[in-house]
Amino acid sequence: MKKVLVMILAGGQGERLYPLTKDRAKPAVPFGGIYRIIDFTLSNCINSMLRRICVLTQYKSYSLDRHLRIGWNIFNSELGEFIENVPPQKRIYDMWYQGTADAVYQNTYVLERERPEKVLILAGDHIYKMDYRELIEFHIAKKSDLTVPCIEVPVSEANRFGVIAINNEQQIIDFDEKPANPKPIPSNPGVALVSMGIYLFDTQILVKRIVDDAKKESNHDFGKNIIPSMINKDRVFAFVFNDKNNKAVKYWRDIGTLDSYWESNMDLIQIDPIFNLYDKCWPIRTYHEQLPPAKTVFSESFPGGRYAKVLDSLVSNGCIISGAHVERSVVSPDVRIDSHSEILDSVLMEGVRIGKNVKIRKAIIDKFVTVPDGKRIGYNLEEDARQFTITGKGIVVGHKEMPLL
Repeated sequence: MKKVLVMILAGGQGERLYPLTKDRAKPAVPFGGIYRIIDFTLSNCINSMLRRICVLTQYKSYSLDRHLRIGWNIFNSELGEFIENVPPQKRIYDMWYQGTADAVYQNTYVLERERPEKVLILAGDHIYKMDYRELIEFHIAKKSDLTVPCIEVPVSEANRFGVIAINNEQQIIDFDEKPANPKPIPSNPGVALVSMGIYLFDTQILVKRIVDDAKKESNHDFGKNIIPSMINKDRVFAFVFNDKNNKAVKYWRDIGTLDSYWESNMDLIQIDPIFNLYDKCWPIRTYHEQLPPAKTVFSESFPGGRYAKVLDSLVSNGCIISGAHVERSVVSPDVRIDSHSEILDSVLMEGVRIGKNVKIRKAIIDKFVTVPDGKRIGYNLEEDARQFTITGKGIVVGHKEMPLL
């Protein structure tokens, strides 16, 4: 695995996740209580024994840079291991990254320095479990120039992804990025085969193709430009996703919208969650601030009394739930919820303060937001829209402000 260099694309603006990306890069958005979104991709790398990693950052990268510095400083440089943040260096021309392929093109000097045999290009904003060693073995066995992991999704959802057609040898014969009318799998009309946004290249082929693309007028994007241009002249194969989540249904989520972010958090709180955080054979690691255990206080069950109740929820360290009711929610570290408040189907990020007699349902509350006594969120969307962001599926998003500016 020392001959493989990982490049994680973490420079997108994350416009569809606004306002959660107002002050942070999308891969740095908190998720699942204690994690950041990028932790899942990085954990896949560590569990796959890949320890040479470049994270290509760009927009609002401070919190992401800090998280990687204090949470992922686990590599041994004497063994050739590293994780490095690589913002735009403007070595080739004085421009920001113009697309996914351009981000790699502008960092070809990294490839020259490290001289890997293969380059694994990953997205920093997906939730899934994959052993990349299986992908690498498949790539070598097929003598592939480029291998693209893929997964089946309903045709109705396939227009958000790159749609793939393959032959009996799993060689890609057609690739259509975000088509208006996705083509289904011939043997299964209700399902399409789509790219997971993961690309394993032989290094020499990668450099040739991104250099060629840089000379053209294009989007400089792997899905829109590089892959379609390679199908007829290179060996390009599809690797069918083998999910290490070990559930009946394969789990892969592209956290591209506020609705998908909320839904993916809700996936974690089911009695038998479809994404398993508790598998010791495939741990998800992150940075943990030193906080005391979570606790609930008050159990006066008489009428009008305070009675703390937490059901079907994730509650992180440092939280105090004081005579409140929390159900089907994700509660991040250091949250306080005061008496007679009710939190339903919601995500509360770190440091949130909930006053007394507050009612919140189907909401995302960003870090360090204080919700005053008696406030109702999620019960009157017309009223909520005057103060908060409302998603297409009616999720209310309360974002933090910058009081010092």
